[in-house]
Amino acid sequence: MNKTLLAGLVLASTMSVSSFALAQSNDQIQVAGSSTVLPYAQIVAENFGETFPDFPTPVVESGGSSAGLKQFCQGVGPDTIDIANASRAIKDSEVEACKANGVNEIQQVKFGYDGIVFASSASGPDFKLNPARIFQALAAKVVKDGEVVDNSTSNWNAVDSSLPDQKITAFIPASNHGTREVFEEKVLIKGCEESGTLEAYVKSGMDEDAAEDQCKTVRTDGVVSEISGDYTETLARIEADQQAIGVFGLAFYEQNQDKLKVATIDDVVPSAQTIATGEYPVSRPLYFYVKKAHIGVVPGLSEYVQFFLSDQMTGEGSPTVEYGLVPLSDEERQEQISNFENGVTLGS
Repeated sequence: MNKTLLAGLVLASTMSVSSFALAQSNDQIQVAGSSTVLPYAQIVAENFGETFPDFPTPVVESGGSSAGLKQFCQGVGPDTIDIANASRAIKDSEVEACKANGVNEIQQVKFGYDGIVFASSASGPDFKLNPARIFQALAAKVVKDGEVVDNSTSNWNAVDSSLPDQKITAFIPASNHGTREVFEEKVLIKGCEESGTLEAYVKSGMDEDAAEDQCKTVRTDGVVSEISGDYTETLARIEADQQAIGVFGLAFYEQNQDKLKVATIDDVVPSAQTIATGEYPVSRPLYFYVKKAHIGVVPGLSEYVQFFLSDQMTGEGSPTVEYGLVPLSDEERQEQISNFENGVTLGS
């Protein structure tokens, strides 16, 4: 719909400038967000463009879950994105930010699962990790001889004698990535608890929330580097430093097994199977969020979501699963389809 006609519609109605009618000037689905979700969304978008030639191929960009949700929450209309990809669930604070800008109806779509893996150079030694060992290597503070002290451990075998005699160098996702939140919750906080550090914080008089915040604090002495770019940047850092270890999504690791060697966590090798069964402990659901006000206004938006959730795109044997996505069960997929078709929104 052209802008002249759009202006007429706005003048003829009592809708505000921020209303969904503005979205009618969008003729191409705009998507941004998680770098983990990016390749899956690109696969779906390309196939959507080929399957539905009447609709333009969606534009899919990265930037991280937090950045994508920030864009998503900027408002309703032609200058805002339609979908935010996320490798974590949207936060209450983000929902409130959306509401403050007129984005009042958000549809959450879960489309599969992914695992967070720790991987090092394919030519390097094997790593058998668990949350406690990772925490003791990377946390800013640890417990030694009953006291909380700054972490100065330099080699992995000083953390545990079963680990390689290799310097500790780690590349982890920065806070703009959904991967970082899962890393903090399922690795650092869990490792803090398993190592006894969380208990030491609480005994020192720190309340539990403050203690968990401290557990998530990583070293700033050059041992840990935060990567704001995507996984290709982390891979490049490891190729430049053969003794480093990095945090990746399972699918990225599987696409680069000639360059990377994956660590076990709690003696479990990460794979689609161990993630689907829940055996691998560091996994997470993957989402995208849809601006309901744009459905029926932005051409092809509803069709794109339904196509994304189809067995053809995210079921067993689909191109996204071949790339590395751990698919939903048939029951879960049908639930997501039903929720979307019935217009279910967050909080409804």
